[in-house]
Amino acid sequence: MQKILCLFAVLILITACNNKPENKIKEITGIDTTIKPGDNFFNYVNRIWYDTAQIPPSQSGVGAYMFMNYKQQLLLQKILDSVSKASNAAGSIEQMIGDFYTSGIDTTTINNLGYEPLKPLLSQIDNITDITSLIKLVATEVKAGNNSIIAFSVGPDNKNSNLNIAHLYQSGIGLPDRDYYFKTDAPNIAIQQAYKTYLTKLFELTGSDAATATKNADIVYSIDKQIASSHRTNIELRDVNANYNKISVTDLAKKQSNIGWQNVLNEMGAKTDSIDVAQPAYYDKLNSILKSISINDWKIYLKAYSLNNYAGLLSKPFVDAAFEYSKALTGQAVQKPRGEKIAGMVDQLLGQALGQLYVKKYFTEEAKKRAFELVNNLQKAFAARMDKLDWMSDSTKQKAKEKLFAITKKIGYPDKWRDYSNVKIIKGKYFENVVAASSADYQFQLAKLNKTVDRSEWFTTPSTVTAYYNPSANEIVFPAAILQPPYFDVNADDALNYGGIGMVIGHEMTHAFDDQGAQFDKDGNVKNWWSKDDYNKFKTKTQQVINLYNSFTVLDTVHVKGALTLGENTADIGGVAIAYDAFKLTKQGADVTKLGKFTPDQRFFISVGLIWQVKMKEQFLRYWINNNPHSPPMWRVNGPLMNSTYFYNAFNVKQGDKMYLSDSTRIHIW
Repeated sequence: MQKILCLFAVLILITACNNKPENKIKEITGIDTTIKPGDNFFNYVNRIWYDTAQIPPSQSGVGAYMFMNYKQQLLLQKILDSVSKASNAAGSIEQMIGDFYTSGIDTTTINNLGYEPLKPLLSQIDNITDITSLIKLVATEVKAGNNSIIAFSVGPDNKNSNLNIAHLYQSGIGLPDRDYYFKTDAPNIAIQQAYKTYLTKLFELTGSDAATATKNADIVYSIDKQIASSHRTNIELRDVNANYNKISVTDLAKKQSNIGWQNVLNEMGAKTDSIDVAQPAYYDKLNSILKSISINDWKIYLKAYSLNNYAGLLSKPFVDAAFEYSKALTGQAVQKPRGEKIAGMVDQLLGQALGQLYVKKYFTEEAKKRAFELVNNLQKAFAARMDKLDWMSDSTKQKAKEKLFAITKKIGYPDKWRDYSNVKIIKGKYFENVVAASSADYQFQLAKLNKTVDRSEWFTTPSTVTAYYNPSANEIVFPAAILQPPYFDVNADDALNYGGIGMVIGHEMTHAFDDQGAQFDKDGNVKNWWSKDDYNKFKTKTQQVINLYNSFTVLDTVHVKGALTLGENTADIGGVAIAYDAFKLTKQGADVTKLGKFTPDQRFFISVGLIWQVKMKEQFLRYWINNNPHSPPMWRVNGPLMNSTYFYNAFNVKQGDKMYLSDSTRIHIW
């Protein structure tokens, strides 16, 4: 789903607004007292850990945040190891996911097959004779999850959030983003070469000699680059209105006659009179190059994309080739163990079946209940902050609060589990099982076309360490997997829990009012609810956020991309402020007595630093800067705290300290 789901890979749990006497005061250790808190608070809290932490060879980073999913995969693997060896009832979810997992870890069978499972598709590509047969195969493969030059999905209409419509998105490139094709710095050139080497290897593994394989790789890269020139940048993709272009299928077919949209949609089983073409320039370009590029070159391109799409399902040489390319992007030293990989695949394709077993083993209803209490406390604190805003009119404040209290809160797992009974899983048929699950997922999405939106639906699995705000549904979602330390600790005091999980909750709520979320009303429609003057003031403040984060240097001359990370940075600044206000409503928050070496306020801000305790490979950090809408962890700590006067007071930050901003330049939006 390529809507604006503001993913926030963090953890959240629970504590009510009152300080509970049974909570123990957790000792804070590892603080680097040689660093002034006002110079670099992230390093003050995390430097000792950072200097000694070892990144596992199979990972690109270590610590909190998204890297906690490494431990989650191990938990899922244990569940899958158990059910795959048990005697399960026929037709049960245990049997389905157990058989899927067993087929994936059977590397002997998979390696013996080589690329045999893919040969029928490669033969079909060989039989392409013209544009019509080319597009027909592309459309057919979309139904199996093999997207190449057409990216199709079903989701809410931005202007009518109760209705699911068809959407098209830019596609067709093998590098992560269009800019990779045009940058000429040394790290980027190395990634380009790694991609070309990967393409060459794929052709060699399917029988081409070295010279032919190299030639084919050059053809694919050339087509990629032509396509990339039509792509919008990651920053341009953040423009809500520019990326909504609903058009009748009749008019689209006239405009892009080479594609033959009516035939494409018929082949995909998508019966619709209109479609949202998010990035029209891409499909204009595709319509043009379908004729300017030879059919033979297109066939080479489609072979490469099919091989790339399915490489992880084939024998070891294909898996190794794909890993060598990904290593150039992420710096990951060695591949993940096979069991961990397949656990991730089960979670991806059958996640709500596996999630049911995960929830039974690792989640409690008490956690869910207490999490709701904490979310409600933060919501009340946010409303109080809105009342005090000095830049917003009363009429807009009222509408903002209406939207705030209309937010749907989803915690733990779905009320209604997804039914996978139409997925046919066969032991010893890993390739076929993945295709079957992918095809079933396509049909699941297609069945929603032109139907009323099911607002109970989840877009992540319960076992994933993540959280998100979905503007088209005006909802915040916290899966079961995020309900664990370091963001919440049942034995910790309110200062640590509000600085941890409280910041996360506030962050997700603020997404409803960041530069993108603010364009959606309380019902999830793109509709203006601001006065003109208020919105202009809001845009002035968000520009301040862009300017500040643009100034942060990550690596040598590489800076945070303030425009790309604007929504997340706005949510970070707001999240800390809202969480602090909620903390001050607790008994501990109203006190100034030191707990160990630190005051309650100091413990709150130290907790903010601890929840972003992350260390990454340099390659992955570069990848992050180019593609991730979140700032790197250090600036998720220092950026918001630079704008918190309460942080200045807690740690006696003065002019001359490196994080110091004058009161007039500190950013206060929400």
